[in-house]
Amino acid sequence: MICIKRTTEMKYLFALLFCLLVFLLGSFSPAAAERVYLDITAQDMRKVVVAVPWFTGASGAADQDRARAMAELLARGLEFHGFIEILDSQRYGGRSDADWKTLGADYVVLGRYEIQDSGLIVEGRLLDVGADRMLAGRRYRGDVSQQEDMVLRLCDHLVEEFTGEEGISRSRLAFVSDASGKKEVYVASVLGMNMRQVTRHKHLAVSPRFSPDGIYLAYSSYHSGNQNLYLTDLRQNQVTRAISRRKGMNLAPAWSPDGRSMIVTLSKDGSPDLYRIDREGKVLERLTQGAGINVSASWSPDGKSIVFVSDRSGRPQLYIMNVKSKQVRRLTFEGSENSEPAWSPKGDLIAFTGQRGGGYQIFVINPDDPLSARQVSSGWGEFESPTWSPDGKQIAFSRRRDGKQQICVMQKDGRDIRVLFDIPGNQTYPQWTVPMD
Repeated sequence: MICIKRTTEMKYLFALLFCLLVFLLGSFSPAAAERVYLDITAQDMRKVVVAVPWFTGASGAADQDRARAMAELLARGLEFHGFIEILDSQRYGGRSDADWKTLGADYVVLGRYEIQDSGLIVEGRLLDVGADRMLAGRRYRGDVSQQEDMVLRLCDHLVEEFTGEEGISRSRLAFVSDASGKKEVYVASVLGMNMRQVTRHKHLAVSPRFSPDGIYLAYSSYHSGNQNLYLTDLRQNQVTRAISRRKGMNLAPAWSPDGRSMIVTLSKDGSPDLYRIDREGKVLERLTQGAGINVSASWSPDGKSIVFVSDRSGRPQLYIMNVKSKQVRRLTFEGSENSEPAWSPKGDLIAFTGQRGGGYQIFVINPDDPLSARQVSSGWGEFESPTWSPDGKQIAFSRRRDGKQQICVMQKDGRDIRVLFDIPGNQTYPQWTVPMD
């Protein structure tokens, strides 16, 4: 009796597992199963040609201004990633029924929107022109005021369909600008939208640094007469509090990957040294002592190491410290000055500013190989203050030409350098971070 019961249960279990397997296999479309992601880091990669016709309304009719604005924003977001070339909509009049093969498009994004009493629906589908099939689709629902955010969420999802990693069109940059007459801290999306002045000290502010979640921004300001360290919650626009007012330098906060502490340079005991402090400004530990000037720390993504700048050898060079053991090794040996290191979120590279022949350029180096340093910026001008995109594929930096400083961005191998914000004044000290949801 027991044997028969177990046999019946086993048959039932196998049948159930078989049905579940059929369901799971059926839930994946052939397009998803056969998806081959693009290697956008390949030097010889041809840009993918994508058409983004104007969005259509739910009933076919559409507000032309809204439909066109959505398509143009989506196109800007896709193009920003560097591996996509947008097909000029003037060649097909923004229509969604053009002959895409004749026009030379590899893919088409067919966008649609609907305004209801409850809000706005935005959706998009990705068409593979060569295979004549839909690869992916996504729908978003929200308030009408969230139109731009929904379009860019669609953009980042489509980038993920191409590369296997979510796009960064909604990411943000902090930077210092003198547009108001004083050097203040600003925050904006990488596409230049929602630009916001964070500080209003009417004095010099430097080194803005985001917390890992992008919610908090730390920076140093001289407005009280001393270089103090401040922290502001970007979810509001009123309160900024000082977390370190120690005499002398309170500079260049580097947030730990878990966001619980940061490494700053303090000169309270004489020589500028690295200290780890908590978010209230309490000193947790001293990391360097009696070895020259030590500044500009940057954490490895795993939180086990930091890279920093020290002149203990006579000139500013990069050093790596094991945070637990405090063991230090020198990383850079070439050039008269190497500074402003930024560890890639991938962990495989460190970007830094290097002085060669009297000028400054952006370099990258493998943290395990001192001989691997290579220059990635090019062209005339001074290139400084590198910062990595959240996906580790691009580098933003400050470039000085003809006495004007602008924030620029390039692929991590130096390709496709372009100005990010064409705005009045000078912009310096860029810092890249994730969207704030």
